[in-house]
Amino acid sequence: MGYSSLKTGVDVYQAPRGAVDILPGEQPYWRYVEQQAVDICQLYGYGRIDTPVFESTGLFARSIGEETDIVSKEMYSFEDKSGNRLTLRPEGTAPVCRAYIEHGMHNQAQPVKLYYLTPIFRYERPQAGRYRQHYQFGYEAIGDNDPVLDAEVIEMAWRFYEKLGLKNLKLLLNSTGCKKCRPGYLKSLKNYYKEHADDLCKDCRVRLEKNPLRLLDCKRTQCQPLAAAAPGSANNLCPDCEEHFKSLKSYLDLLGLPFSVEHRLVRGLDYYTRTVFEIQPQTGGAQSTIGGGGRYDDLIEELGGKPTPAIGFATGIERIILSLQKQKVAIPPTPMPQAYIASLGEKAGDKAVRLASKLRQDGISALLASGARSLKAQLRQADKLGIRYAVIIGDEELAQGKVMLRDMTTAKQETVAEAELPAKLLY
Repeated sequence: MGYSSLKTGVDVYQAPRGAVDILPGEQPYWRYVEQQAVDICQLYGYGRIDTPVFESTGLFARSIGEETDIVSKEMYSFEDKSGNRLTLRPEGTAPVCRAYIEHGMHNQAQPVKLYYLTPIFRYERPQAGRYRQHYQFGYEAIGDNDPVLDAEVIEMAWRFYEKLGLKNLKLLLNSTGCKKCRPGYLKSLKNYYKEHADDLCKDCRVRLEKNPLRLLDCKRTQCQPLAAAAPGSANNLCPDCEEHFKSLKSYLDLLGLPFSVEHRLVRGLDYYTRTVFEIQPQTGGAQSTIGGGGRYDDLIEELGGKPTPAIGFATGIERIILSLQKQKVAIPPTPMPQAYIASLGEKAGDKAVRLASKLRQDGISALLASGARSLKAQLRQADKLGIRYAVIIGDEELAQGKVMLRDMTTAKQETVAEAELPAKLLY
């Protein structure tokens, strides 16, 4: 429900289930994470891309996979007035690939490195750190199949979390093979699960017939032991994939990144090939994953482009913030205005309006008192807001062409010429 009804009969609207307001007091966390994301992308040479919030439904059905939970259960799809089937973005990679193809980015120097900060929409059960509208930071490196790029993408994710101040994380790694070796692996996986079909949950019985790789990704308790004992994809690789995976692990060792090979790791999207990885808290599990990604060497070709290897990463900002709060990481506060402009009387009020405007033009943030409040009430507000300096204008200050500058932390006051005020506030 998006509203509640009071006894008065007036509807009081609320945020839809699974969507939340991000209030001013919570914004420091968001700005901190976003700034660190932008900084790490600049450090590694990624450029920002913003794609439409909705795309053709077929883009996601074709890229993510018809049998995935995202496509079959979670997408927000609708028909517009022209009869086009559209879907609110449920993940970030497919739109970036569509833009890569549409704008001829294959003509640029490869790999093309792109990042995004964007809302994601999925109709799923709301839980801590994951909502029906949540926000994602992601990046894609398109146009190179060198495993050194895989290592760089993984290192970039690890360093990002380090810069945020998060500790006690673990890196899980796997290779799901390619078009040459995966069919054989899927056959062995399917044969294994057929022997245990009666022990599977309802969804996994469907997956067994339509998409056996998703069996390893099931979070149901009854399916966990079966997944743990299932054949591992990394043990069924063709020579090329085996060499790629071996090289990747060697590069990660060179970079000093600790990792564990997890044969159950497949990620929740069908387009992944070869490398897949996740980063989790040491004390958590798959449900607490804060970020992950992998290689998708066939996706751009499947979407109509030329054969183009690629790898990417994405992380949920809400889950990052939960981790920051849980680990009590200190976040820089939002800067308060440098000055609070208080006044007494109509003429002084006019002067205060002009002064506040002048200070802002000089690059000094200022909050102008409003309403017919007493000077005591104005100063109380300045103190409550945590603003250090109050600039006071009254009849005496008007007559002298000066202002009273009060340090709210020490209660010391001095009379200052208006021309000297900027230097005093910036000191």
